[in-house]
Amino acid sequence: MRARRQSWLKRLSPPSWRTVLVYGAVLAGGIALMQWIEYQQLVRSQPGTLRNGMLAALFLGLGVWVGAQLFRSGARDRGVAKDGNPKAQAALGISEREIEVLQLLADGQSNKEIARTLGVSPNTVKTHIARLFEKLDVQRRTQAAMRARELGLVR
Repeated sequence: MRARRQSWLKRLSPPSWRTVLVYGAVLAGGIALMQWIEYQQLVRSQPGTLRNGMLAALFLGLGVWVGAQLFRSGARDRGVAKDGNPKAQAALGISEREIEVLQLLADGQSNKEIARTLGVSPNTVKTHIARLFEKLDVQRRTQAAMRARELGLVR
């Protein structure tokens, strides 16, 4: 019995790739046809619900895309000069957050505007500015902005 079974298995040749692909394509086409029929039934039974859902998904995607574009451009605008002067920044011990504050200060923003832009309290901004004055060895905002531009810390 075992010998008979082995000889029968030996006679079977493995299917060619072309045969497998043809059967796969036929099965995929059948499944696609069944899904299309199911979709048609859904559209006929719930036309308003489906349309509203698709419209909501479209507006959700559009809103996420627009928000991402706005936040990305806002981050670019308030960012530090890309080339900057990392050696001067390291030598003076100025942190990345202080550089952000310094850039906004150099742009002429008030403490409240800087706080709003960075999402911190005005007292935090005052602390950053006081530390910047010490590190840059200046007494006024205009002096700090000029010194930062001379050192290449801000644009």
